[in-house]
Amino acid sequence: MTPDVERTLDRDKLFAARLHAARVRPYLATALFALHTVESRRVPTMAVDRHWRCYVSPVFVDRTPVEELAGVWVHEVSHLLRDHHGRSDRVARQRGLTGPAERLRMNIAADCEINDDVYGDGLIRPEGAVHPASLLLPEGELMEDYLRQFRLGPRTEAMAWLDCGSGADGREREWELGPDGAHGLSEQERDAVRFRVAQGITGRPGSASRGWQRWAQEAFHPPQPWRELLGAAVRSAASGSGAGEDYSYGRPSRRSAGLPGVILPSLRRRPPRVCVVIDTSGSVSDTELGSALLEVAAISQAVGGRRDLVSVLPCDAAARIVHPLCRGEGIPLVGGGGTDLRTGFAKALRVQPRPDVIVVLTDGQTPWPDTRPPCRTVVGLFPRQGPSWDEGDPDYAPDLPPAWARVVDIGAS
Repeated sequence: MTPDVERTLDRDKLFAARLHAARVRPYLATALFALHTVESRRVPTMAVDRHWRCYVSPVFVDRTPVEELAGVWVHEVSHLLRDHHGRSDRVARQRGLTGPAERLRMNIAADCEINDDVYGDGLIRPEGAVHPASLLLPEGELMEDYLRQFRLGPRTEAMAWLDCGSGADGREREWELGPDGAHGLSEQERDAVRFRVAQGITGRPGSASRGWQRWAQEAFHPPQPWRELLGAAVRSAASGSGAGEDYSYGRPSRRSAGLPGVILPSLRRRPPRVCVVIDTSGSVSDTELGSALLEVAAISQAVGGRRDLVSVLPCDAAARIVHPLCRGEGIPLVGGGGTDLRTGFAKALRVQPRPDVIVVLTDGQTPWPDTRPPCRTVVGLFPRQGPSWDEGDPDYAPDLPPAWARVVDIGAS
């Protein structure tokens, strides 16, 4: 028998497995054929890097049936499509998880997210594939959820060999070609592949699992970073017209260059004034009201910590008292009736000095003003499941937020 070190990669068998994978999962074909294969004797099976290269062990290909190889193709490309490397990096920063052991946990958690519904219907589950049940975990959850539910220990000893590459957990390996290596995809090319796959899934959702359908919806409508968007909105308001307060010679105007010997003052700008309208109707839960107060605290940070520039206005069917944020800890969020945030907009615009930005925190079950307010508007929506709405009328369906408002999902990251 030829020694393992002398074996060459059986590309015919490997590509036959990829073709089989594309036939049984046609919506993944664009991604499968976008991967560039690299022969490597340093990977235990197959692995991917974040640049869409697939590293393949010749020994593994030689001993694995084509049908199982097809499952590995789908598994590895799933890591890249679901951005497990980027998500692992974010989790590592947020939770302070460092080192190879934590990255192995991320690889295992990412495998649990993929493997709970990727096999079947013509795709054989490869031998040794990690499954949530092997860790006594429920199916249908995301990598970030699984990470909170297990630690390395006796149940994960058999998974110590696992190495799906930096494409699965974000940690670069010595055997990877890196960002400057050949045949990697650019960021724009990677985004284009994801979009094509998501387009194929949403076009024919009946042929894709619920996990892939969820992914495709998020790919088309990605979660928006609420606090970053809000910060951008208030910073934009600060640089817009009407946010100047007084002239100052501390920084001469740039127009002085056109008038030799004359120093012109520049307009001194201040952080924007923000009025936060909080929906306190009966359809908003106490938990969401608590979340709203947390968002108000984040808003005060977005305006440089100037709590005197932020006011809070509780509103259900009627606008309540406008509270300055200086007394934010004691703001009574009174309400519980129906919803008509038009009254909240009207009262917010009567606040003196007039706000530069109105932020509305609501579940969306409200009529909206017919005309654009004379200031920037951000609408933060509390998440709602399903198409059913009930505001005392079973046929009631709320209008979508108006086009002139910047709409973000509260709690999305």
